[in-house]
Amino acid sequence: MIHTLKEAPADAEIISHQLMIRSGMIQRIAAGIYAFMPLGVRVMRKIEAIVRGEMNRAGALEALMPMVQPAGLWRISQRLARYGPELLRFKDRHARDFVLGPTHEEVVTEIARAEIRSYRQLPLILYQIQSKFRDEIRPRFGVMRAREFVMKDAYSFDRDAAGLARTYQRIFDAYQRIFTRLGLNFRAVAADNGAIGGSGSHEFHVIAETGEAAIAYCPASGYAANVEAAPAPALLDMRAPPRQALVKAATPGKTACREVAPYLSIPVERTVKSLVLAVEKKEKVEDGPEIWLLLLRGDHSLNEVKAGNAPQLSGYRFASEREIREWFGAPPGYLGPLGAREPVRILADCTVARMSDFVVGANEEGFHWTGVNWGRDLPEPETADLRDVVEGDLSPDGKGRLSICRGIEVGHIFQLGTRYSDIMGAHYLDDAGVAQPLAMGCYGIGITRLLGAAIEQNFDARGILWPAAIAPFEAVLCPMGYHRSEAVRHAADRLYATLTERGADVMLDDRNERAGVMFADWELIGIPHRLVISERGLKENTVEYQGRDDACPTSLTPEQAVAHIVGARNS
Repeated sequence: MIHTLKEAPADAEIISHQLMIRSGMIQRIAAGIYAFMPLGVRVMRKIEAIVRGEMNRAGALEALMPMVQPAGLWRISQRLARYGPELLRFKDRHARDFVLGPTHEEVVTEIARAEIRSYRQLPLILYQIQSKFRDEIRPRFGVMRAREFVMKDAYSFDRDAAGLARTYQRIFDAYQRIFTRLGLNFRAVAADNGAIGGSGSHEFHVIAETGEAAIAYCPASGYAANVEAAPAPALLDMRAPPRQALVKAATPGKTACREVAPYLSIPVERTVKSLVLAVEKKEKVEDGPEIWLLLLRGDHSLNEVKAGNAPQLSGYRFASEREIREWFGAPPGYLGPLGAREPVRILADCTVARMSDFVVGANEEGFHWTGVNWGRDLPEPETADLRDVVEGDLSPDGKGRLSICRGIEVGHIFQLGTRYSDIMGAHYLDDAGVAQPLAMGCYGIGITRLLGAAIEQNFDARGILWPAAIAPFEAVLCPMGYHRSEAVRHAADRLYATLTERGADVMLDDRNERAGVMFADWELIGIPHRLVISERGLKENTVEYQGRDDACPTSLTPEQAVAHIVGARNS
């Protein structure tokens, strides 16, 4: 069943979405919900087979858990309210609360609570390949950010942190093998755990210019981390003594550091930007939020994940313009720590805390202070790592400088510890007969997301360039005049049978189409090998072979063609 399109729909924003629609791999049913057509399913099944094989090799046991989950389990884990509107909630006919599972930590912990009794049953790893549902507010990019998707998720149970670390490394190694076998250029990076909880995690990214994630890596050492998780230490070894007087300078209409710096004839690295956050108080909510002024160097960006991980900023939000004017008496763009109204609290990035003679807003429209110094003009600040790393920063391992690339997250592994087992009562009896919480890990791979990521990394002007391991077919036979020429039909059928017997995954295109249409379709779909059978070639005992990324075809005997395709498959 082949149905291709010359043009992609207008809402297909990225190349993978466009090519999956055009090649007939997916069909949109509703926003963020797609039917996978036969060609798309073939790719998915090949990905699943590789994932399943390596998970089994790592000692994991396959299970299948329900997509529909009792909301009560999520109440026990305290995630029902915290997860937010992405968690689709509903009631059954008996008015009982349920959710459509975006993930399965709660269900698998309940299973472990019922099944695991003794340390003798540990370690245990369960995995499944199953549909998930997350009610994305803005589903986009086709399968890359769909509401319904297929995922491999695994969960491990160990006696303690040491056992968890060993299991974690085993799955990490399995993931390295999976993405290598898939034929993808990928990178494993240290990451933030986010809403799932626990401590210690790695993301696996397919490297692609269209990737949403920024990855910091050191070519000299192999260090890699998501920019959200990469430490950004102070860029100054020590603070220089003050050399300038404190001066209030007019900066009419200059609100951004990149505008203020040239106006004052100074490098932007001498400026400090001010960001205002509000943290709602858990006690005395009626008194209003606690206001924080965050200070970063003018050319740096706030890392919102790091800010959220700072204990004093837990649950923060950006202050409204009304709140900013109320607390600072000035509009955004002219804010600074000098003369800030009490009890505004100051939190400076590590680099800012070592700066001297810097420039900040004067809390007065049209003015900035120059020559500002800690100790002399401002009290010593609270400090934290608040910024994104940038190209050229020293690698956290001290072995080189950082580079930045883009990546598409396709896998994430977490050391959960006892985050779920503690709260849900999943315990085992140790060798002394004492109840202990299970040490847990979880390990996800986006199966359907991998289709999009592979295309984002492998395409050209004609269509998809699938890695051979996951192409819907390894080879396609294109007979010229299959329904008109008995010789062509018999030769094509014979070649198809030979390739199939030799283990090749081959498609015989018996459509009554012109050569140009056939070739364009299969180049769009991305089949690695193409064999053209024609009456003229048969007279010379040859077929025309062309690899998907070859510039020109080559004449081969049928035997040579079979050997080439089978050899490529086994190489």
